[in-house]
Amino acid sequence: VARRLSLRKHPECHSMAGGKAIEHLAQTGNREVLTLRLPMQRYRNCDFSFSGLQNLVYNAIVQKEKEEGIFKQSDINGVFGHLYPGNPLSSYIFIGIQEGEILSCVKDIAAAVQHTVAVHIMQKTYRAMLFCIKNSILPSKNATLVVSGGVASNQYIRKSLQNLADANDFALLCPPPRLCTDNGVMIAWNGMERLCAGVGVLHSTDGIRYEPR
Repeated sequence: VARRLSLRKHPECHSMAGGKAIEHLAQTGNREVLTLRLPMQRYRNCDFSFSGLQNLVYNAIVQKEKEEGIFKQSDINGVFGHLYPGNPLSSYIFIGIQEGEILSCVKDIAAAVQHTVAVHIMQKTYRAMLFCIKNSILPSKNATLVVSGGVASNQYIRKSLQNLADANDFALLCPPPRLCTDNGVMIAWNGMERLCAGVGVLHSTDGIRYEPR
């Protein structure tokens, strides 16, 4: 989303990573300016759908760009229309936002996106908490919710999950923000620790069956 909004060109965000830029701009944005529908509301499960949310956000950005005149419509059905039939975006060319040309409502979009992501995470996490308690996977009292990785570095999301944990008598544990970094680094480090400890190490790949997702 940050890349789609060209936040690298924003004077307040030129040196920030995408997630940090969204969080920074959201602090002074009005999330009520843009209403984003929560994904997967029909499904009573614990699955997240950030790709679905991303599509909703992109559609909203397209509409705002059209309103502000930085989005050009062109008939390109012969080029892309056949690839994505029925897709409302297939009849548009993304010409990009020119240098210094940022949507005037970019802070509002950031606030709306951040809030919607937080609510989506809260809803699905709450369902997971209820499932674990109902099936005796977690104790009914004094259970703990651990949140780490990049998502835990966002203070708005962290506070939302803290409220969720407090309301359900869970303890919330989060590493310091400086340790909530890229998951790839965390996975690699865990792999190194397991290798050194000789835990879960396979010395032969024979007999391993892989199942595509």
